[in-house]
Amino acid sequence: MPAQLYFFVSIAFALVAWGIVATRYIWPKLRTLPRAEALRPILVLHSFRFVGLAFMVTGVVSPDLPRAFANPAAYGDIVAATLALISLATLQSRVGVVIAWIFNLWGSFDLLSAFYHGGTAGLMPGQLGAAYFIPTVLVPLMLITHALAFRILLQGQRESSHDRRDRQLDQSNDLLSLRGQ
Repeated sequence: MPAQLYFFVSIAFALVAWGIVATRYIWPKLRTLPRAEALRPILVLHSFRFVGLAFMVTGVVSPDLPRAFANPAAYGDIVAATLALISLATLQSRVGVVIAWIFNLWGSFDLLSAFYHGGTAGLMPGQLGAAYFIPTVLVPLMLITHALAFRILLQGQRESSHDRRDRQLDQSNDLLSLRGQ
């Protein structure tokens, strides 16, 4: 089997495995949380995208790694990590939600663009060296968590069960105080 096929099979298996993890363990928890709380772990995870800078380090990757792939992938990842951190810091405000949208759009585009650039630049999996794990393990996880973030952002603000309970208690207390008057 050629190296390219092993590479794509690895990516496909990672997408399936991370999809199962997300469906079974991550989404059931996130879907019950308010928007900011649900986005927070996704943004923290994406703050580690500085790892993409490994594409710029000869010795980690082959000196033959096409720059047409390495440069946009590395710099796109550092921009995504920065946007994730800024969004995380401002998440409680409307600006933070806007930045979360920008991060999610940019980050998704960056990952898909890296696949495109890898294909058009003639990237061979062996040129990735130790960074082979990035597109075969981390990128599928990042793509799936971007999909989760889009779902959270599109659903808008949710009340947590704790907030709902407090509101219901306040309404009950208001009714009791009206009856007592």
